[in-house]
Amino acid sequence: MSNNPGITDSVAKVDSTEQAGNSAQADTVPAHKDTACTQPPAPPGAIPTLGIIFIGALLIAIGYGIHLRRAHEERLKRVTAESSIISVAVTHPTPGSPDDELVLPGNVQAFTSTPIYARTDGYLKKWYFDIGAHVRRGDLLAVIEAPEVDQQLNQSRAELERIQANEQLAGVTSNRWQSLLAKHAVSQQEADQTKSNYIAAQAAVDASRANVRRLEQLQGYEHVIAPFDGVITARNTDIGDLIQAGSSSTNPRELFHMDATGVLRVYASVPEVDSDAVHDGDTAFLTEDANPNLRIEGRVVRNSNAINDTTRTLNVEVDIDNANGVLRPGAYIFVHFHIPSNPGTVSIPSNALLFREEGLRVGVMRGDRVELVPVTVGHDYGNSVEIAAGLRAQDEVVLDPPDSLVSGTEVRPRLTSGGRP
Repeated sequence: MSNNPGITDSVAKVDSTEQAGNSAQADTVPAHKDTACTQPPAPPGAIPTLGIIFIGALLIAIGYGIHLRRAHEERLKRVTAESSIISVAVTHPTPGSPDDELVLPGNVQAFTSTPIYARTDGYLKKWYFDIGAHVRRGDLLAVIEAPEVDQQLNQSRAELERIQANEQLAGVTSNRWQSLLAKHAVSQQEADQTKSNYIAAQAAVDASRANVRRLEQLQGYEHVIAPFDGVITARNTDIGDLIQAGSSSTNPRELFHMDATGVLRVYASVPEVDSDAVHDGDTAFLTEDANPNLRIEGRVVRNSNAINDTTRTLNVEVDIDNANGVLRPGAYIFVHFHIPSNPGTVSIPSNALLFREEGLRVGVMRGDRVELVPVTVGHDYGNSVEIAAGLRAQDEVVLDPPDSLVSGTEVRPRLTSGGRP
């Protein structure tokens, strides 16, 4: 039917192939039918039921997985929320404050400390006591040779005798002229003149006698005498030294230095914040590092009644009886003052304080939230501090608050043992 001989041959080949396949299928069909006859036929609708069951199981598995995932997410959210709540330890402030002992370094001084200078010029003839010697008032410490003073005294005494003689003569003359005046033998002017000369002679005698006493006192200063009971702490002269009077030298050298050590003064600088707790008449105790077992009782006798504007401290004097010589002037000691408790305050541990830019703060529980409360510290006792204002005894105070803590933060409180730090 086609004019193309190639296409005709191809069609003929395909037809022959199809016929061969059909004859082969016809030969094999009886064999398949025999095999199929040995198996029971599938019930109607079996294949759709199995599919439905499979799909249902799949849906159930998917739903259960979604449920588990949601439950896990909810649990994770709950755990995360609980973990975000800070767990803190809280305690109650202690009413009042503990009795404290204010310990301050003290400066020990002799009750009387005096440098001894010469009051007359001369040479040191002899000294009788060296350093460390205990002397009594009036003891002779040294002798000074002052020949100039001795000769001036002799001259002054002779001058006094001359003036006294003139005074006697003036007195006799005045009496005679007064007798003559009564007889009208001399004028009133001449009598008054003789009486005036007598008065002037009496004044000259008084002046000369005063000069003699002055030189006698200077001569007395040739003997250097102890002015009080005490200890010689320094000797700065020796035999043959040229001695210059303290008043006549711009830089006099002290011969001896004496301290009265029977009673010692101890000066301590009390901080202004504690100055109201120290009163005259209070008892204080002294300790010394050089003698740890030493504990000396003293008494506050006076204070400066003024705060030093440089150190902001009150200068307090404590006197102690040192008759046994246990302490020495200049010793480094500590003064223990008793500071009574203040019933109007509370005490909290030091680790409850928060140092913020706006000032000291303390975390206080308000329900399940924290409020940062400003406080005023009275005394610092080391492990604890006295709070003068800002807290009450029934407040719950947060211990060891984190630096990130702010007001309104939700926390989980837990009381320390016994509700106390």
